[in-house]
Amino acid sequence: MSEWSDADLARLRERTLDFYGAVMLLMLLGIAVLVAYVIRLGPLTSPGAERSFGFALALMMLMGAVIFHLVDRTYRGWPLGRRVRPSPPGPVTTESWIRFLRVLVLVLAVAGIAYLVGGLLA
Repeated sequence: MSEWSDADLARLRERTLDFYGAVMLLMLLGIAVLVAYVIRLGPLTSPGAERSFGFALALMMLMGAVIFHLVDRTYRGWPLGRRVRPSPPGPVTTESWIRFLRVLVLVLAVAGIAYLVGGLLA
């Protein structure tokens, strides 16, 4: 990076931040509009409401993924280089497998209970 002048780096940094800010604002505005639409949609028992709700939810998740991707690309392509180096992952041990299986069983139990409660309430 020594071939770039301070003015070039400042201009590149400002351009990156302007792009990042514009896309983030548009995505957050889109998510806010979709949240308002989902709230306005009302009960999901009317014809076509389930599909509309699913489309709106999928679009919100897609926009969230775009925001995440943009943050990741901005971080990786930052004009001044990385400031933080991630630490290497630790070794896989028996304790880490046990912790993973405990969390997996807990998540499956919560999902099963939520499914049963949802079935009873519907």
